[in-house]
Amino acid sequence: MARPVWSGVVTLGLVTVPVALFTATEDHTIHFHQLQRGTSDRIRNKRVNERTGREVETRDIVKGYDLGGGDYVVVEPAELDEVAPGKSKVIEMAGFVDLAEIEPVYFDRTYYVAPRGKDNRKVYELLRAALERADKVGIATFTMHSKQYLTALRAQSDVLVLHTMHWADEVRDPSDVADQLPTRRTRATGKEVKTAQELVEALTIDWNPEDYQDTFEERVKELVDAKRRGEDVVSESGPPDATNVLDLMSALEKSVEGARSRKSSSRPRQGGKQGGEVHQLDSRRSRKPDAKSRKQQTDRDLSSLSKNDLYRRASEAGIAGRSKMTREQLFKALKKHFTAA
Repeated sequence: MARPVWSGVVTLGLVTVPVALFTATEDHTIHFHQLQRGTSDRIRNKRVNERTGREVETRDIVKGYDLGGGDYVVVEPAELDEVAPGKSKVIEMAGFVDLAEIEPVYFDRTYYVAPRGKDNRKVYELLRAALERADKVGIATFTMHSKQYLTALRAQSDVLVLHTMHWADEVRDPSDVADQLPTRRTRATGKEVKTAQELVEALTIDWNPEDYQDTFEERVKELVDAKRRGEDVVSESGPPDATNVLDLMSALEKSVEGARSRKSSSRPRQGGKQGGEVHQLDSRRSRKPDAKSRKQQTDRDLSSLSKNDLYRRASEAGIAGRSKMTREQLFKALKKHFTAA
């Protein structure tokens, strides 16, 4: 059962609903212990007094604001709680905006907001439904763990979601990297932009988060297993070379053609009338395809997949050494696997 990280109330005008926040994501990264090279000795971090070299207990540590010259203003943790801005247990809606108005760079962490107690479910659902129908995001500030946050509260189909956000002065101005950005002389031409837009359209897909997975985590596990068996580890090939400006238009056109071809081959075939022809449903449809037909169909199916898709299929098929394979190698390995099957 998930445990709340904060509890308080959400207010909308004179409407108040007690809520609790729960983290909406979890870390699945593989974690390593730190060891001294050549040994199995663990390395641990300790809080040590810089002057005496002695370890200090957490309860004996306070915060100090550096005034310079070795002088500090000492602040106790309890004092920070006392000066928390506003009511630290209240998320008060300041106003509502369209989600599209908020640049993604402002978003930080995401939390699920749940009502505290069965008696508060109706008021909670009222707030969720109102936000969903208005298609708006509530902007508010609140304090958690001695820190004030700017937040965006929005509705999903069955739950309220709170996004903590960066303050305006925490978001760097793009002008900080202006010397790296394109100038007017290096802007793309109309034809190049049009072809690039066609490529975007050809590669447009439906958003399905289950289609993606952390392949790096799996490769780390394979690395650990390989080293345990005493096998050599082959590194991944480097990234492809940058596109030459002189070859840009040709690369765009070939990319569009390839994307359209893959999308066309992956589109399910349908019976009935197409282009004036009538596709007859005869007894041949029920025949089991021969080996040559199966091979051709496998080639078509696999050729339309990205490297990530091929890697996922290779994982499901249990193909060894897949983490070291290029897209072409994954394609050949899967082709061999399915043909043999």
